[in-house]
Amino acid sequence: MARPTERQNDRWQVSPRAADGSRRRVGLHIGPLRVTPLRVALAVALVGSAVFILYTVVVIRDERQVPMLSSGFLVMGLAFAAFAVGGGIATWRAGADGRSGQALVLALAGGAAGVAAAGCFAGAVVLALLWGG
Repeated sequence: MARPTERQNDRWQVSPRAADGSRRRVGLHIGPLRVTPLRVALAVALVGSAVFILYTVVVIRDERQVPMLSSGFLVMGLAFAAFAVGGGIATWRAGADGRSGQALVLALAGGAAGVAAAGCFAGAVVLALLWGG
């Protein structure tokens, strides 16, 4: 029995068909990657923290430089950690679907993001200790 249309959730409907009968993609895409609010927020955090770190290294030349670098590395580490978690989830899904090649690439990318996150966190801690000590 079908539910009334006013109670249907558009997110769970099948994708609409193109003129040739094939399924169309729904939403905004950049290449094969779907653009979601979380991905946009993580990209803004990553690029913004990189610009902030670069600005701090190039422009700031006083006692504010070390804490600013530390906070920039902390935000960048959080963004990389979120990418690593997303890579782990995507690896799990690809492996469960039998896409082993894609799972391997996602695992390598997620691992690289995890290593970058650890490096950023280490840099933030060292800079915070340097500033506080």
